[in-house]
Amino acid sequence: MDGLRVALVHDWLTNQGGGERVLWSLHLAFPDAPIYTSVFEPAVMTQFADLDVRTSFLQKWPLARKKHQLFPALRTMAFESFDFSEYDVVISTNSAESKGIITGPKTLHINYIFTPTRYYWSGYHDYLAQPGMGRLNGLVRRVMPRVVSRMRQWDYAAAQRADMVVAISEYVGARVTKYYRRDWGVVYPPVEVDRLKPAAKRGDFYLVVSRLIPYKRVDLAVAAARELNLPLIVIGDGSERSRLEAMAGPKTQFLGRRSDAEVAEYYGKAKAFLFTADEDFGITPLEAMAAGAPVVAFGRGGALETVVPGKTGVFFSEQTPSSLIQALKHLDTLKLDTLTIRKQAERFSERRFIVEMQQLVRRAIASRQSDN
Repeated sequence: MDGLRVALVHDWLTNQGGGERVLWSLHLAFPDAPIYTSVFEPAVMTQFADLDVRTSFLQKWPLARKKHQLFPALRTMAFESFDFSEYDVVISTNSAESKGIITGPKTLHINYIFTPTRYYWSGYHDYLAQPGMGRLNGLVRRVMPRVVSRMRQWDYAAAQRADMVVAISEYVGARVTKYYRRDWGVVYPPVEVDRLKPAAKRGDFYLVVSRLIPYKRVDLAVAAARELNLPLIVIGDGSERSRLEAMAGPKTQFLGRRSDAEVAEYYGKAKAFLFTADEDFGITPLEAMAAGAPVVAFGRGGALETVVPGKTGVFFSEQTPSSLIQALKHLDTLKLDTLTIRKQAERFSERRFIVEMQQLVRRAIASRQSDN
């Protein structure tokens, strides 16, 4: 990588999630690469505060850092305004507009895609029904149908700009084919398995670690725990928290956001981890497995590529409380080995991700040079 000029691009840096963990690992793989993004909250994203983060004109707009969801059309302009002419390689990480950067013929653009933009494509109707914007939901429902056709056109065109598309899972790759008509490869995201380990003794509680937003379907876990009178700990925050607290049973605790060290401790002690979303990949189930916790997951999406039924967890077939309850009862009949569970997670380690991404860049550069 000596002498190779690399830049990283990310949709926004305003809240911590799986995508931001991926970006951090890419920073470790390419430590000299500046990071371009639409808006940045250094007080929230403290691990990036001392890095070379370069923001767009939206950084100075009122509300843009707090409610970036309101500005998709302006983000298209923001990412198209960046100049990448000084770089050999640009890696964009996205589920939204950052794939729309414009690079010259001498710059290799690799789009590491989390999913085709949900609110335009696969999740459009769900998003319209539950925008997750609180008091602004009504405004979103009125405006979105009027602009979505034009935004889909831009999004499709933007997806054609990268020289190479790399998906986070086979599941996402199938969507890339459907919506963008692009070829793709897969590099699974990184999991920080080294900071996670099983506790000496497991507890009797079940665990959810998630943003509390509609499509995550945490309501299934809350309802199942109430029905079975099981102790459930929910870590995370979001627009659904009040509703979930209102429907919870007496043994469910909502802890809000917690530090990585605290979350790791809960992973290590949990009886099982509940993963209720139809997710593109899902890093949290692998974090739980790295700590030796079996996973009860909805049997669709990225979980099918990470959870091994009967060895590291079980699946439930429908996003209903009754289906999850059946899976919880089935889990109680199994004797799963903690070491086997952890070894599965180690296959997705951060070290593996860094090596694979560095090798991918080397091969892509070599291929381009041989073509020339």
